[in-house]
Amino acid sequence: MKQNNKGFTLLETLLAVVILSAGILLLTQSWSGSYLRLRKTQLNQEVAALLERKMAEIELEYRGKPLESIKEEDEDDFGSEYPDYRWKMTSREFQSPNLSSIMTDKDGGANQMLLTIIQQLTEHLSKTIKEVKVSVIYTKAKKPLEFSIVTYFVDYNKTLSIGGAGGATQ
Repeated sequence: MKQNNKGFTLLETLLAVVILSAGILLLTQSWSGSYLRLRKTQLNQEVAALLERKMAEIELEYRGKPLESIKEEDEDDFGSEYPDYRWKMTSREFQSPNLSSIMTDKDGGANQMLLTIIQQLTEHLSKTIKEVKVSVIYTKAKKPLEFSIVTYFVDYNKTLSIGGAGGATQ
């Protein structure tokens, strides 16, 4: 009797299906990872563009105006163009570090006149500089993602008074 060996056995067919399945699984995982990285990159680019846009709008709105006119808080969305994003702005006086404690910690300390000048300078900085923080919030995530940027507005027209009642410097 002559046996026909022209076809594939069941074992050979199963082995080919397993190899094909493993290859498709690897390709799918690779594509999925690439898609997630691409989506994250797109999100970061959109957020950076929206932060830049909103910061430019705020700088134009308050340029040349007194620091007191800058709102403490403001927020809104980006309209129908970017429905998944909102923005928020907060402002506060500049918080200067306490330089007096640094000066008194040094060997020999600091004299009273120097401490007074440092205190006056710190007070002047807090009155002439305002910190503005702009945040863009992505609302489509499970937990909203917030990205922020900070800038400082400076009023160069305020007079600096150092050393008592008589000496004013600008």
